[in-house]
Amino acid sequence: MEFSGVEGESEKLKAIFLPFITPSHLVPVVDIARIFAMHGVDVTIITTPENAAVFQSSVDRDASRGSSIRTHHVKLPHVPGLPEGVETINLSTSRDTASILFETLTKTLQTQFPQLFHQFKPDFIVSDMFYSWSVDAAAEFGIPRLIYVGGTYFSHCAMDSLERFEPHKKVDSEDQSFLIPGLPYNLQMTRSQIPERFKTPNSFSYLMKRVKESEKRSYGSLLKSFYAFEGPYKDHYREIMGTKIGNVGPISSWVNRDASDKSSRGHGKEVEEGWLSWLDSKQKGSVVYVCFGSMKNNFSGTQIAEIAHGLEDCGHDFIWVVGKIDEGQSKALVEEFEKRVEASKKGFLIWGWAPQLRILEHPAVGGVVTHCGMNTVIETVDAGLPMVTWPLFAEQFFNERLLVDVLKVAVEVGAKEWKTWGDFGNEIVGREKIAKAIDLLMGGGEECEEVRRRVKALSEEAKKAIQIGGSSYNSLKDVIQQMKTLKLQKLNPKVEEPVA
Repeated sequence: MEFSGVEGESEKLKAIFLPFITPSHLVPVVDIARIFAMHGVDVTIITTPENAAVFQSSVDRDASRGSSIRTHHVKLPHVPGLPEGVETINLSTSRDTASILFETLTKTLQTQFPQLFHQFKPDFIVSDMFYSWSVDAAAEFGIPRLIYVGGTYFSHCAMDSLERFEPHKKVDSEDQSFLIPGLPYNLQMTRSQIPERFKTPNSFSYLMKRVKESEKRSYGSLLKSFYAFEGPYKDHYREIMGTKIGNVGPISSWVNRDASDKSSRGHGKEVEEGWLSWLDSKQKGSVVYVCFGSMKNNFSGTQIAEIAHGLEDCGHDFIWVVGKIDEGQSKALVEEFEKRVEASKKGFLIWGWAPQLRILEHPAVGGVVTHCGMNTVIETVDAGLPMVTWPLFAEQFFNERLLVDVLKVAVEVGAKEWKTWGDFGNEIVGREKIAKAIDLLMGGGEECEEVRRRVKALSEEAKKAIQIGGSSYNSLKDVIQQMKTLKLQKLNPKVEEPVA
């Protein structure tokens, strides 16, 4: 509670947090809520029972340690086409089910929000970017809305440039490169690497348009970044949006400062001993960690086989978070592969969820193969580990360019095709490319050492950012003070407007 004084119940700042129901959005918003609570804000997280189960143990632990934080469940009604008990959108969720679930949740929250407002009496709300309706709800009740924006500043600046200048429409082929104008760095990409919505408008195009419009009408935006990571792009993004911008990252290390918090979010420790004892047997920095985030099984059988062969051929020890593979030839291949690498002690496979924070912090881990999702990127940089980049979808190809070209803390595997969520696509990254990229990262050459030096320096900056006086700490402190001032303004209009 570094800067929260003792306050009476009437003076205490209160907030409602509305996380989205995909894993990559749910956990960051909950962690940001926990950080606000750690700093004296009374927090209520509103979500469905199934989503709450993912993080409830962390919230309960925080509450037992003195944070004023709780979870409130909203129950979804029975709707035709929505399977009972389905409350989360992940890779196994069909598009039709995801659409029905999103619409049902939106209607449920909108309908219940007046009651929730009167029940919890928030002074402000923090909602995920996909709840664009919440900006109107906040305005109706006269409170500010902060919007959580997933991804990097870099990616959002690049996508804004695509919308404004449409440089991708001036090239003749999918593999022809073009310059994205108007950015602090000369960014080049190919048309095959950008999201489909920029080439052919679709339903997601209109959703993102509503998201952006609601962000511009919000009091401010919160991103899980830190200034040393992409400061020039934060400044550029502020100019684009014209609102207040707050860094609150790296959130994982901030909210989980006790090592005991890093073991799991609602997961048991029964799988821990295998990977931990295996890592303990390895030399410092000798293992590459391979994980493609919460969408880790977004690969065809052919691509899974190439990953297995590439790992086996790279000459370095590895942990591969396989995820869920359906019964069939692919699963049989991976199971046979697991037996071989287990016998040779060259690899360890984790099926399903992995305690990523603890793995990244283990001294045996020396590098990461990543899909360039923002959560993993920030956690990996925070841990001081270089990366092999393998973007798949969403804003991940933009993140790759930030890591490889701007920050120079990664090498690329050579993926060229942006994929639709849940679609395997046509591109197959071969075993030779996979093995070569890993060996370049882990092999100890001059280029590898330069990459390691840069990411270690960035890791130090990440740790400074969340300390008292650090850039993210000060950013959070400013946001909370602004919310307090706005609350006082409602009680006393003579109070001066907060300054960003």
